[in-house]
Amino acid sequence: MTSAILRRQLDRAYPVAVGGHGIYIRDSGGKRYLDACGGAAVSSLGHNHPAVIAAMRAQLGRVDYVHSSFFSSTAAEDLADDLVRHAPIGVSHVTLVSGGSEAAETALKLARQAAVERGDSRRINVISRRQSYHGNTLGALAVSGNVPRRRLYGPLLFGAHFTEPCFEYRFRRSGETSEDYGLRVANALEQKILELGPDTVLAFIAETVVGATSGATPPVKGYFRRIREICDRYGCLLILDEVMCGMGRTGTLHACAQEGVAPDLMTVAKGLGSGVVPIGAVFVHKAIHDAIAAGSKTYFHGFTYMAHPLCCAAALAVQETLRKEDLLGNVQARGGQLRRLLDERLGEHPNVGDIRGRGLLLAIEFVSDRLDKTPFAPDQKVFRRVSDAALDHGLMIYGMGGTVDGYMGDHILLAPPYIVRSTEIEEIVDRLEVAVRSAIPS
Repeated sequence: MTSAILRRQLDRAYPVAVGGHGIYIRDSGGKRYLDACGGAAVSSLGHNHPAVIAAMRAQLGRVDYVHSSFFSSTAAEDLADDLVRHAPIGVSHVTLVSGGSEAAETALKLARQAAVERGDSRRINVISRRQSYHGNTLGALAVSGNVPRRRLYGPLLFGAHFTEPCFEYRFRRSGETSEDYGLRVANALEQKILELGPDTVLAFIAETVVGATSGATPPVKGYFRRIREICDRYGCLLILDEVMCGMGRTGTLHACAQEGVAPDLMTVAKGLGSGVVPIGAVFVHKAIHDAIAAGSKTYFHGFTYMAHPLCCAAALAVQETLRKEDLLGNVQARGGQLRRLLDERLGEHPNVGDIRGRGLLLAIEFVSDRLDKTPFAPDQKVFRRVSDAALDHGLMIYGMGGTVDGYMGDHILLAPPYIVRSTEIEEIVDRLEVAVRSAIPS
């Protein structure tokens, strides 16, 4: 069937989804898929959750759209109140956008505006990490260390700076403890700040748990505490990106709670609205709000669909459902079960190098040699072979290459909806094991 849509892969035929319920999707040919990745770790409540549908229907009977330069809405105010009530310490406000890339753009602009409002206009440098991803708009991509996504657009990107990732499996040295490794790579930020000039550094941006680029890569203990100390010492803002790992995905509402740190700015999306609507948010520390309030009193930024009432009503229903159904508890329980089963069934596979992650954000990294962690050659596209084999068996997983440095390495990501049941976790692992063993015969 021909299509007028400009697809991501022009030489690939895509099935047409016609229905979804719980953690399953059905296509126009009648095939049923178990959605073990939530699309791109988006569908936190699965598909067609009745509470979210009811909230959207109720909102459509009130007001469907208002522009944020003219009106607020009850839906936006209620969502903002709810998010701030459960936010990291120091957060006093949120700004509501349409997704993760918009959230990253907004956070960068807020960081810059706050510096200017304080009379600190020399702060223009943003530091990020290699093997990171913060979005696909030009500003968000400029601070992303994802080599394949940057390659085509490099000449259009502003000059962000990059430091070491916190990727223990790949880069912890022999004889180095986890804590020592974390301090070493955190201190690389300080070195970069001193190199650039402390009074020129605006912000450091990092995913609390790295998502798709390196595959559910958690920080080691103490890493972010040291990062927070460094940012405070030199007066640069800490922007945490929790677009993929936040809003419950790792077992706590905010992944940074497990690190014992609070950000100056934090981006969320994906699980915020469970994919039912396009919505994201930036959590704003009181000091940033107060700098603007004491200065221009003007937020120099905006998008047409900011704080869209229908999206806000849906997102609030998602947050209320998380609490009402104790889904964070389910993320912890089912995440633990999924990790145990992966370890049992695939942990000794000769081409499984690492199984990692937190909560219901887990990844498997594949290697050609377990002993020295040698990646497969990129042209073998192992991640694609495993993903395609899984899809053949009615299992949706998120595969990606370039795990190690943007060129080498393969992994697949698992991020099932928070509503997943014990029996469905078993089914995910059953199908995945078959896919892995058929795609990479041991």
